[in-house]
Amino acid sequence: MGTAEIAGTAGIAGNTQLVEVVLPGVVEPEGLQLRHREVPAPGTGQIVVRVEATGVSFAEQQMRRARYYDQPPFPFVPGYDLVGTVLTAGQGVAPGLVGKRVASLVKVGGWASHVVLDAADAVEVPAGVGAVEAETLVVNGITAWQMLHRRAKVRRGGTILVHGANGGVGTVLVQLARAAGLHVIGTASVRHHDALRDLGVTPVDYRAEDVPARVRELAPGGVDAVFDHLGGRSVIDSWRLLAPGGTLVSYGSATTRDDSGSKQWPVLKILGRVWLWNALPNGRHAYFFNVWEGRALNKNRFRARLSADLTQVFQALQRGEVSAHVAARLPLTRAAEALRLAESGTVAGKVVLIPDTGDGASAAPAQ
Repeated sequence: MGTAEIAGTAGIAGNTQLVEVVLPGVVEPEGLQLRHREVPAPGTGQIVVRVEATGVSFAEQQMRRARYYDQPPFPFVPGYDLVGTVLTAGQGVAPGLVGKRVASLVKVGGWASHVVLDAADAVEVPAGVGAVEAETLVVNGITAWQMLHRRAKVRRGGTILVHGANGGVGTVLVQLARAAGLHVIGTASVRHHDALRDLGVTPVDYRAEDVPARVRELAPGGVDAVFDHLGGRSVIDSWRLLAPGGTLVSYGSATTRDDSGSKQWPVLKILGRVWLWNALPNGRHAYFFNVWEGRALNKNRFRARLSADLTQVFQALQRGEVSAHVAARLPLTRAAEALRLAESGTVAGKVVLIPDTGDGASAAPAQ
């Protein structure tokens, strides 16, 4: 599906009303609700950001099913990341930050016209990088960069396997890997193969091919790293495809999205396998990647690392090593449509929401 047209306006400058999308419980996308309230004032160390772009990630797809590992209780405002302009700042914040475009990883709360953040959680977006471009690279870029460069650390000339190479994280990951001089095998449905070839990726059709067998044909000695967001049986196959000294980075359980039962159990099973595999004397390594790892233990270190890594991703964008793949751009009031589109599996790249003042709301008013 091609890029959708932007409906409404690209911001709400001059409007003092905060508009946000509420996820009230386990609902279909059309069950999302709109809520209006006054824009709050920032507290000490905080900023108010007028959101210019926020994204639809796999996390929201899991959250609406109550399947995300540590989501908050309903109701809440979803939205994993955002990009916007700082409108006001509280005491203790450098006054020069007002008027700057910033990005932030928030986990929830991003689907809104205005968001209050701790200033320390904002990362400046370089001049010349647009809000929508930057938005495609916040959670996706951080995840891809840290998995590739902080976990796998594959040497130039190595070969990696990326599951879901056409997805939000996958698209960024394969580009960063190619820029690092790596050979990339990527799984995707056949409709995305030409686009992957254009990125220098060897595509594998996960629907029509035996993926492990095909990967062994392409890399008889095994691959140096596998990046697996699928979980379930796939993570076991991924481990077995590693070359000696290889690294498995598991970062999700997408195959269990529509399952019932405990939302923690699929992750706990992966964690158990990771622990067991790392205890084996075979020279291979396994990780379950969580972008929030270390935040509870050392918030300042976490923030510094996130800022440094996201800055690296933005610089890669400026150098042309990474491009912003936008699947669709839709106004905040059409969040239901955006979520439905993201869940369809028919798009490549990221579905981006842009706050607007249009009246064509696809979400029901909050009670």
